[in-house]
Parts: sequence; C-alpha cells; structure tokens
Amino acid sequence: MVWAFHIIWISLLVVLVGTGGSNALHEHFSVQTFTQPLDHFDNTTDATFQQRFWVNTRHYKPRHGSPVIVIDGGETNGEDRLPFLDTGVGDILARATGGIAVVLEHRYYGKSVGVQNFSTDSLRWLNNEQALEDSANFMRNVKFENINENLTARKTPWIYYGGSYAGARAAHMRVLYPDLVFGAIASSAVTHAVLMNWEYMDVIRFASDPICSSNLVNSISMIDSLLKIGPLRGRLKSLFGLSELESDKDFASVLEYPLSTWQDQNWDPAVSSTTFDQFCATLNGDTPTLKDTERMVLLAGGLKANIALLNYAKWIRENIVVLCPQDMGLTVEDCFGTNEDSKYQITDLSEDWRPWVFQYCTQWGYLTTAPPVGIPTIISRLLDIDYEHKICIQAFPPGEYYKVPPLPNVTAVNVLGDYHIAADRLAFIDGEVDPWRPYTPHSTYGGAEEREDTVVRPFKIIPGGVHHWDENGLRKGEKEPKKIRQIHSEMVEFVKAWLEDWEDPFDEAMHSNRK
Repeated sequence: MVWAFHIIWISLLVVLVGTGGSNALHEHFSVQTFTQPLDHFDNTTDATFQQRFWVNTRHYKPRHGSPVIVIDGGETNGEDRLPFLDTGVGDILARATGGIAVVLEHRYYGKSVGVQNFSTDSLRWLNNEQALEDSANFMRNVKFENINENLTARKTPWIYYGGSYAGARAAHMRVLYPDLVFGAIASSAVTHAVLMNWEYMDVIRFASDPICSSNLVNSISMIDSLLKIGPLRGRLKSLFGLSELESDKDFASVLEYPLSTWQDQNWDPAVSSTTFDQFCATLNGDTPTLKDTERMVLLAGGLKANIALLNYAKWIRENIVVLCPQDMGLTVEDCFGTNEDSKYQITDLSEDWRPWVFQYCTQWGYLTTAPPVGIPTIISRLLDIDYEHKICIQAFPPGEYYKVPPLPNVTAVNVLGDYHIAADRLAFIDGEVDPWRPYTPHSTYGGAEEREDTVVRPFKIIPGGVHHWDENGLRKGEKEPKKIRQIHSEMVEFVKAWLEDWEDPFDEAMHSNRK
C-alpha cells in the first residue's frame, strides 16, 4: 500500500497492456449477499446495498463451538481474497476446528457498492466506523445458505481475521465488539495511522541487498543534486525516457514504483512478485561490490553520474515508460504528470482506485515522504507532504454534503488503541521485514512496546517475512516452508485453545438462572 498516485496510475497502465490475471475461484464458492444500510448511524439516507460474501463449508461439523472464521476483504474486490478461503488461513483454521470460513467484502469495493458514483458526496459513508458496523451487523444477523444451524455471533464463536488495513480492522472489531468477536487475528495490522510514513521506505533500505541499497541511496542523492542544475536537469530526465515530464516531483515519484513492489514478495513463488529482485539485479549490474557503487562515469553533455544511476534509468525506460501507450496518442506528461486536475475527477464506478484514496485522504494518511534530514533516503527529498497530499485536493473537491478534511484525521484511527491496542484472544502477527511493520504493534521505530507472546495474547514475528505472509497457504501444507508451517501450526494451536473457553452466553445465562 504505497500511496503515491503514480503507483495507482502505473498499475492501470499494466492492466491496459494486458499483463493482469484473473481469479477463477469464485466458481468454487458461490457468492451470497447480505443487505446493509448505507448509513448505520445518522439516518442521512435510507439507501441500502448488497454486501457480498463467500463461504467455505467443506470442513463444517455442526456441533457446539464450531466457529465461523471470517476474513475481512479489506480495500480490494472480495474475489481477490478467495485463495485464502480455498487454501489459506480460512481453510486452515476451518479444517482444524470443524468450522466454516467466510470472506466478507468491504463496502465500496468489488460489487458491494450502494452508490451511483464515487464523487466526494457519494463517498461520505466510506469510513472506518461505518465499515466496522457492517461487519458487526453481518455477524449479528447473517443466515448462511444450506446451513440449518444458527451461526450468528453470540450463539457461535467468531474468529475475525484481517491482513494490513483489514488487520487493523480485525483488532478494532475485537476491542469494539467483544460480545460479537470471540477472537481475532490481526496480521500486518496498521493500527497506527500517521500523516507521513517515511519509515516504509527506510525498512526497505535496511532490509534489501546491501549493494542494491547503497546503489539506491547514491543514485537518489545524485538525482536530487542534478535536478538543481538547470543545464543538466533535462538531460537527466531524458536519460530515464521522461524528458517531456514537466514537474521534477512527478519525475521523482515515477522512480518510486519498483520500490513499492518490495511488499509484493511472498514465500510462495506462485504468487510472489520478482519485480524488486529484477530491479536490483539491473541496478547492481556493474557494481558487484560496495566500493563499486561509488564509481562515476562522464556522459555526453557534461552529465556525470553514478554507474548505478544509468542502470536505474535503463530499468525505468524498459519497464515503466514503455507502458505509456504513446502509439495511442498519450504523451509522457499524460501518463505520469499530475498537474491536470481533471484526470483525477472522473467519478464513475469504473474508477475503482478512488475508494481507498478517499480513505487515506480522510482517515488513514500514510503519505510516503522522504525521511528527516540526516537519515539516508532511497526516494527523492522532493517528495514532501504537499506533493503526496495533492491527490486528495485534486480528486475530491468539496461536495454539497461533505468536504474532505485539510489533512487525514488519523486521530479517528489512533483513538482505538494505536500501537497499544490489546485484548485477550487478540493475536498480532507481523513480518520481520514488512515495510508496514513501523505502523503495527511490532514497530521498532518508537511508540510500540515489547510484549510477551502468549496463547491468550499471541504476539508473533515471521522471520524474513514481508506483508501478512500467514494469510496464504498450500493445499498440501507439508510443502510450505518451515517458518510458514510453523506460524500456521501456532495459529491453529492458539485458536483451538481459545475455543476451549467458549461458552454459549445464552446457555450460561440459563444455567445461572437455574441456580
């Protein structure tokens, strides 16, 4: 989740040239729907929407205490989470407990949409509070097809799982709705919202290959210096194939793209991205040692550059600039420039990048800026909060009924517990080198505290892990890497231990009345 708008735009270009894939798992899990009010709290509208969900019942054994494992769909189409229902955490926990597993799509994503467009006014019901109440309402009242038993919360133990943004929601659900959520697993849970998340890139600087990291630091330093020299500024951009790009900040932002793919690495090669490794291989091509990373070359026109910078430019030309369909009449400025407000103000439902951008503009923040002066950086120091926040102003002009706040109201998130959020039967699982770790209770950047890892309050790190690596799995679990088998085994162990403490509150009340 790097929020620079170029990441979104480049992703759209990738789809345009046909490199995207499709997920056919929806054929194995039939979609069901649940009616939700668009506004749970203030009666500003009587509109409703159909919230989609999918159910895995293959392991269900009707008996006292068989749980419902719900996977929060988070900020994406719910169909993207179906692999976790089929072979991932949903199936793993349901198989171990005789329960069912559910993927619940988030409001405004996929087809769980109750508005006609994604204008500022239409998005005003998209916030953490409304979405959390969606989950609670679902848990109180859902009726699953082809299941006769009452599996609503309070009658059945519900275990709530989420990863990343959805991981924070899992933690929030456990503390806000303890009568409904018996237990929760918050994976890579960004419970600390922040305006500027410079630490994201700093984790990558520390965790990546040392030579690649050194090459990045030196290249970015050189780029920032050359952009200040009028005669060399244009030559530098031309080297990257971006000579037509007017804004220096837009140019610097395009260079972020390969770094954003760090978090797409996964332990399973079938779903892991290799883009970051390929980028580093190109960057390091002529610099096999750390000393070589300081080697300079003189180019025509007086442009003196680190040799890795030339490799950086080559990668951007061949992997990013080439995606701009100039044969269709678009220019580099059209593809990568951010000065034209109108390109961000199309509000029809096909513009499905808008809901998450609205969420981070209003509540979550995470504007990726360079670190404070004195800390080495792998992104340009031109990338400041004004630039990163610009999309919030451009995309969401004031509506008749709603105005986006001047800056994201991160307090609305942090008041729910921040780094210190905790409860019995609330587990936190993080990756050791996840760039989102600084915003979780496992942060090493200050604010978080050491915690004991217990069965009642699990607190676990996956060695070498990146972003919610516990969520996916293999059909043959014995073929998973040892550290993934271990975390899955530990999750099964603590969830089964939790379930031993389950008591139907209605049966308990009747028993008390008999006394």
